[in-house]
Amino acid sequence: MHQIKFQFMRKRFLLLFVFMSVLGIAKAQTLDSIAPDTAGIRAITSAELSKKMGSGWNVGNSLEAIGGETAWGNPLISKRLIDSVKAAGFNVIRIPVAWSKFTNATTYTIDTIFMKRVEEVVNFVLDNKMYAVMNMHWDGGWMQPTFAKQEYVNSRLAIMWKQIAIHFRNYDDHLIFAGTNEVMVAKDYSTPKKEYYTVQNSFNQTFVNTVRSTGGRNYYRYLAVQGFNTNIDHTYNFFIMPVDVVAKKLFVEVHYYDPYNFALNGNSAITQWGKYADKPANTETWANESYVDSQFQKMKTKFVDHGVGVIIGEYGANARISLGSNGLNATYAGFRRYYMQYITQSIVKHGLMPVYWDNGNAGDKSMAIFNRLTGAIVYPEIVKAIVNTSEDIKAVKIIND
Repeated sequence: MHQIKFQFMRKRFLLLFVFMSVLGIAKAQTLDSIAPDTAGIRAITSAELSKKMGSGWNVGNSLEAIGGETAWGNPLISKRLIDSVKAAGFNVIRIPVAWSKFTNATTYTIDTIFMKRVEEVVNFVLDNKMYAVMNMHWDGGWMQPTFAKQEYVNSRLAIMWKQIAIHFRNYDDHLIFAGTNEVMVAKDYSTPKKEYYTVQNSFNQTFVNTVRSTGGRNYYRYLAVQGFNTNIDHTYNFFIMPVDVVAKKLFVEVHYYDPYNFALNGNSAITQWGKYADKPANTETWANESYVDSQFQKMKTKFVDHGVGVIIGEYGANARISLGSNGLNATYAGFRRYYMQYITQSIVKHGLMPVYWDNGNAGDKSMAIFNRLTGAIVYPEIVKAIVNTSEDIKAVKIIND
C-alpha cells in the first residue's frame, strides 16, 4: 500500500515538474526581455558568416502580397517548393513579409495565425539547414522617411518588431531578421534630402534596439539593416551604421537592378547587355561590366573590408519571350544569362552575398526561375549562373548562333 502511494505521489511530482518546465519555457518565450544567450549564435563577423551562406533566392510576391499570401497570383508557399530550391543549390531564402494586413490597426498587434504561418515557412527553410532572411517589406508604404512621420513610424516599427523578435527568439543564427526593405519617400527616386536619409537611418536604429532589447539569442542575432531605398550610391553616401551592443553582427542590405531598361523594363527596346552587345540601338551606354564592378567595390570598401557583411537582397533580369521571333527571344536569353552570370560572379568576387529576386511569375516580362506549384526549374541556365559562380558560362556562343 505504501509502495503504491509512493508511486502515485512520484507520478504527480513528475507531472508537476513537466508542467512547470513547460510553463517556464512558455513564460520565457513571452517575456519582453530575458537574459542574453549565445547558444546557437556563432562568434564570427557578419562578413565571415556571409562567406558560409552561399547563394540566395527570394520567395517574392507571397507573404508580402497586400491582401494575403495568394493575393498576387502565387500559390501558398510549400515545403515542396523550398525543398526544390535547396536541391537546385541555393542555401539562403529571403522571405519578404507584409505584416499589416494581419495586424490590429490601432494596437499593431500581429495576428497569431499569421505569425504561425510565417513561422511555418521559416521552418521549411531551416529544416533544410538553409538560412532564412525574414523582413518587414513595403507593407503598403507606411514607412515614409519624413520628419512628419518619424515618431509614428519608429513607434509602430518598435511595437511590431518586438512581437516578431519575441516569437522567434529561440531560433539559432540560421534565422536573420531584416528590418525594412526599400524605404523611400513614395515615388521620389531622386537623391534623397538630408531629412529623408536621416529619418531612414533612425528606422534602422529603432529596429536594432528593439530586437536586442528582447534578449535571449536576439541579443546576439545577426540582423540586416538597409541603405536608403537599398540603393548602392545612397548607401555609400548617406548610410549611418546603427549603434549596436554587440560588434559586427549587422549586415547591410542593398539591391541591384541596373540598367533598368535591360533588367526591369519589359517594354524597352534594350535587349542586349555587356561586352558582347553588337546592336547599339538595343544596348544601354552605361551600367556594363566595369560599372557593375565599381558599384560592388564601393560596398566592399565601405563595409566588407571592415568586417560588415553585405547582402544584395534583390537582383535579377526579366525574361523576355515575346520579342517577335524565336531568334530574338534566344538572343535576349543569351544576354540575360550572361548578365546574371556576370552580376553574380562580381557580387561573390567582392565578398557580397547574392539573393535573386523571384516573383513567382514565369511568363513574359517576369522573373520566376522556379514553378511555384511543382518546384520545377523553369530556367536551368539562370539557376546555374547563380549557384555555380565559378563556372565560365559562354553566353557569346548563343548570342552569335
